[in-house]
Amino acid sequence: MAYLLPHLRTGWAVDQAIVNAEDRVVVIRFGHDSDPTCMIQDEVLASITDTVKNFAVIYVVDITEVPEFNEMYELYDDCTTMFFFRNKHIMIDLGTGNNNKVNWALPDKQEFIDLIEVVFRGASKGRGLVVSPKDYSTKYKY
Repeated sequence: MAYLLPHLRTGWAVDQAIVNAEDRVVVIRFGHDSDPTCMIQDEVLASITDTVKNFAVIYVVDITEVPEFNEMYELYDDCTTMFFFRNKHIMIDLGTGNNNKVNWALPDKQEFIDLIEVVFRGASKGRGLVVSPKDYSTKYKY
């Protein structure tokens, strides 16, 4: 499903996508297009693109093709989704301890839309950390 989403193929393209989105949340899925977890996430992202187009823009980055951000954002997981607003990384308290990113696939479309809305509302008010509408601390047993 990654072919339905715009790919950012260079580090410069990733930077420009983050910098140039003035009034919308930039959602970037870092990972591999052939990874099963990323395929699930890409399907959800492709299906909600039209729903969130007024307040979010969604991109896909292959971390082997664009390795510049792997160390900076600690992209060691199979599938990682991060949020940016006005050239600033927006952190989300998901209840998992890692507030920087979502490092699993969220298969529920409405859940992901709600998450993007919370990020947009919080970031619009100048917050760098927002609280997720759902607590994921008990969903995944680490």
